Amino acid sequence: MSANEPLKFAYWVPNVSGGLVTSSIEQRTEFSYEYNEELAVLAENSGFEYALSQVRYASSYGAAQQHDPAAFSLGLLTATERLKLIVAAHPGLWHPAILAKFGITADIISQGRFAVNIVSGWFKDEFTGLGEPWLEHDERYRRTEEFIRVLRGLWTRPNFEFPGDFYRIHDFSLRPQPYDVPGRPHPEIFQGGNSTAARRLAGRVSDWYFSNGKDYDGFSEQVADVRSFAAENDRAVRFGLNGFVIARDTEAEARDVLREIVDKADVGAVEGFRKSVQQAGNSTSDGKGMWADSEFADLVQYNDGFRTGLIGTPEQIAHRIVEYKKRGANLLLLGFLHYLEDVEHFGKEVLPIVRELEADLDRTGDPVGVGNAR
Repeated sequence: MSANEPLKFAYWVPNVSGGLVTSSIEQRTEFSYEYNEELAVLAENSGFEYALSQVRYASSYGAAQQHDPAAFSLGLLTATERLKLIVAAHPGLWHPAILAKFGITADIISQGRFAVNIVSGWFKDEFTGLGEPWLEHDERYRRTEEFIRVLRGLWTRPNFEFPGDFYRIHDFSLRPQPYDVPGRPHPEIFQGGNSTAARRLAGRVSDWYFSNGKDYDGFSEQVADVRSFAAENDRAVRFGLNGFVIARDTEAEARDVLREIVDKADVGAVEGFRKSVQQAGNSTSDGKGMWADSEFADLVQYNDGFRTGLIGTPEQIAHRIVEYKKRGANLLLLGFLHYLEDVEHFGKEVLPIVRELEADLDRTGDPVGVGNAR
């Protein structure tokens, strides 16, 4: 994706209860399939190209109930015409060949709109509670690399062979193959993480690297790191950035909403989440793991969405989004408080300004840190 291509937008599918913030503030968001079907149609008509169905298997940290992301996404694919659904999946709980086969069928049904987000895992209890081993941090990423290599191999090559430590594939072919989309060799493979192991993994095998919410410097540092690892492997990686949008008529109103979210946080749930994820993040040798430096207020939005700073007027948010584009973002993955209202408002009030600023950027080549950054 070149710098002059339009930014892409995705939204977090609310397929788990509790909304996207762990707070008792009112959230006019439901996790039912009926609500999500209406939302998906609205989102694709509001300029969103992707939706990511999150994965939780156990009741935890404000998400008391959860729908399976693969089944849920397949339903949403049949309800939409253009929206691409990204299914989150855990190595260790899926076998890559089974996910590959499911993905082929979903891709054919949707005519090329299936994608995956491979999640190495942060919630130990989901693995141990199901009798599966909980691997040390870097071993989880080593398993993920094999998982992705098997996915890609089965999607692109007949008689595939893979002699891995975690997966061993012997002369295996999946038929039919994924839907033929010109210019797309296989369904897109997304991957997140923050650690050095995650960044190296992205440079070696992933199509997209998802960053948790970050300020400008934090995001730029990740982009530079992943790009260097990708260059070592003669590859290119695209970048997605998580953000939580609070768009109001004035910045003061938006800040008041953020303050209320944090003031009404479910302290027990947020602290439990922090204990779980920072155990995973701090287990890395260099302290760069996911959520390793997140504060309590950051974790009220459980992917650090507040840290991206998409809080203010539509104009302020649009300018900030384009500043992230100038730093390497190809896609913004967004969460909202009241999904139906807020997604529609984003499409009508924020996105047109983003497109105008992108057109200006194409004409002027406005460098990082210059122009109308807010």
